[in-house]
Amino acid sequence: MSSASLMSNRRFQVRETVLDSALYLFAQKGFFNTSIPDIVAHSGVSTGSIYHHFSDKEEIARALYDRHVQQMDVLINAIEAQYPQSEMRCRKIILALFELTEKEPMVMAYMLHARHQEFMPDVAPVCSSRPFQRMREVVAKGMRDGEIRRMDSMVAAVSVFGGAMKFIQFYLDGVLERSLSDYFDELWCNAWASVRA
Repeated sequence: MSSASLMSNRRFQVRETVLDSALYLFAQKGFFNTSIPDIVAHSGVSTGSIYHHFSDKEEIARALYDRHVQQMDVLINAIEAQYPQSEMRCRKIILALFELTEKEPMVMAYMLHARHQEFMPDVAPVCSSRPFQRMREVVAKGMRDGEIRRMDSMVAAVSVFGGAMKFIQFYLDGVLERSLSDYFDELWCNAWASVRA
């Protein structure tokens, strides 16, 4: 590996370490109760290195948001590439979100709990972010293809995904007695029955 590649790899690792620490702290303490010194202490990355990669705490928050929007986009891309029908796409998206929630609860806590507009005023609310728009598009495609009966597209999207998002919230809040996957079959049957043509 060339020295340029090693340097680039090192920069990437430092950036990811900072983002991982910020994710943990933002999820645990909230954005406003987390300081750059907190991120320094948690990450082990020096203040100078943090400011070399990010101009301020808001830029760290934006990079985190972008990273996880992209992560969700990748999940949806893979599902759309594998499953042409909307029913399977919707089903697999919910399963993927449940798996992500159980595997990386801090990611989902940051994406769903944080009030991003309070510290990133130009960012749309998370329910208007690209992954959630794409989830609505999957439902709209289902209506066009005759898999989902005609109705208001927002009502249809909430009928399919709203219960799942509420269960994710329950999981993050520690309300559920079992894993998300234990609830999936019954939840999915009811969600799909509410919209199918």
